[in-house]
Amino acid sequence: MKKLTLVATAIMGLLSTSAAMAQSTVTLYGIVDAGYNQVSGLRQGTVSTIASGIMEGSRFGMRGTEDIGGGYKAIFTLENRFEADTGALGNRTNSGAQLPDRMVNANLLVPTFSAAQQAGLQTNFFTPIAASIGAGLGVNTANNLFDRQAFVGLITPVGAITLGRQYTPGYLVGATFDASQTQSSLAAGQVASFPPAFDIRLSNTIQYAIQTSGVTASLMYGAGEAATTTVGNSASRFLGGMVMYKASGWSVGFGHNTKNNSSGQKSLTNNVLGATVDVGPGTIYGQYATIRDENPDALALIAPSLATPAATAGLTALGTNAATILAAYSNALQQNAALMHVGYRMTTGPHTIVVAYNRLNDKRSNNADTSSYGATYTYALSKRTNLNAVLTRFNNKGTGQAAPGGNGFLGGVTSSAGVDSTNIAFGIRHTF
Repeated sequence: MKKLTLVATAIMGLLSTSAAMAQSTVTLYGIVDAGYNQVSGLRQGTVSTIASGIMEGSRFGMRGTEDIGGGYKAIFTLENRFEADTGALGNRTNSGAQLPDRMVNANLLVPTFSAAQQAGLQTNFFTPIAASIGAGLGVNTANNLFDRQAFVGLITPVGAITLGRQYTPGYLVGATFDASQTQSSLAAGQVASFPPAFDIRLSNTIQYAIQTSGVTASLMYGAGEAATTTVGNSASRFLGGMVMYKASGWSVGFGHNTKNNSSGQKSLTNNVLGATVDVGPGTIYGQYATIRDENPDALALIAPSLATPAATAGLTALGTNAATILAAYSNALQQNAALMHVGYRMTTGPHTIVVAYNRLNDKRSNNADTSSYGATYTYALSKRTNLNAVLTRFNNKGTGQAAPGGNGFLGGVTSSAGVDSTNIAFGIRHTF
C-alpha cells in the first residue's frame, strides 16, 4: 500500500507540473541568412565575400509567455546575433577602420588653414584620431551575447510594460514603412548608416505599448545610466514614442526619438512619418524622416586627446588650439538631414519583388548626399526557406561616401568622397 501511495503521489506531481506548463511556453526561434556579396567602389576595388545577413541578420532567440490569470501575462525575449559565415557575435565593415574623408582629411576639416598647418594637423592629430574612432566600427564589436534584444515584461488588460534592451519607437515606424522592411542593401537606412542616423535599439529602457482596433502605440524612456555624475540623470537619456494606424488597404504612422549625449546635451533626434497604400497586386510604401544631431557623442571621445600638455603644445606650434579642432570635428560629425523613401512591394505565389528609391539630403555645408535605388527578388522554396537576389546602386554626391551593406552588417565607405558603389548579392535564408 505504501508503494502504491508513493506512485500515486508522483503521478499527481507530474500532472500538476503539466498543468503549469500548459500556462507557460518558451519558444526557440531564429534566422540563418548567408550568401555571396559583392561591393564595388572600395579602396580595395571590388570586394567579394561570403557574408551573413544579406536579407536579415542571422540570429537565434527565446521568447516566453506565462498566463498568470485575470488578463495578465508575463513575457520575455532574449535574442542573440551571430555571423553564419564565421560563427562570431559581431562583424567589421568591408572598408575596415576607414572613415569618410570629411572626418579625416585636413583639407576638408580645416579648409581655410595653410598647407603647412594642414600637413601638421593631419600627421599629429587627424590621422591618429581617425584610427582611434575607426577601430570601433562594426556591429556588436563588444561581443554582447544578447545584443539584439533582451527584455522582460507584463501584458495587462490596458497595455504592455517591458524593460530591457529594445527597439526604439522611431526606428519601428521607419522599419514598418520601408518597402524592403529593412532587408538588404536596398533598405532606406542603408544610406544613413554612418554616422548612425537612428538609434535602432537601446539598453536600459522601459516601454509602455498598446494595440487595439488597428492602432499600435508606444512610449519609451531610456535611462542613460552614465558612469559620470557630473551631469546628473540627463546624461544619455532617451525619450521616444510612436503611433501607427492600419486600415483596410492603407496605413499611416508617426514616430519620434530624442536622446541626450553623455554630457546631457540634446543629441540625435528623429521624426519619422510613413504611409502605405495597396495598389494593384502590391503595396506602395513611403516615408520621410528628419535627422538632427547638434551635439554628437563622438566629440566626447576626441576632446581628451586634445587636452593633454603635449597636444596643447603641438597645437600652439601649429598656430591653432583645441577649440578650433573640435569645431572642425563638430561640423564633420553633426547631422542635419532628411531621409526620403518610396518603394513598391509585391508578392505573388512564391515570388516577392521589391523596388525602391532612397535619398539622404544632407543640409549641412558638407553636403554629404547619398541616394540609392535597385531591386530585390525572393523565391520561397518553402514556408521557412527562400533564395534571394539583390541589386542596389549607391550614388554619392559632395562629400557623400556611403557603401552598401546588408541587414546584418554595415557597408562602410567608398574609396573617397563622391565615389559610387554597386552591390550584387545572392543568398539563402532559413527561419525556424
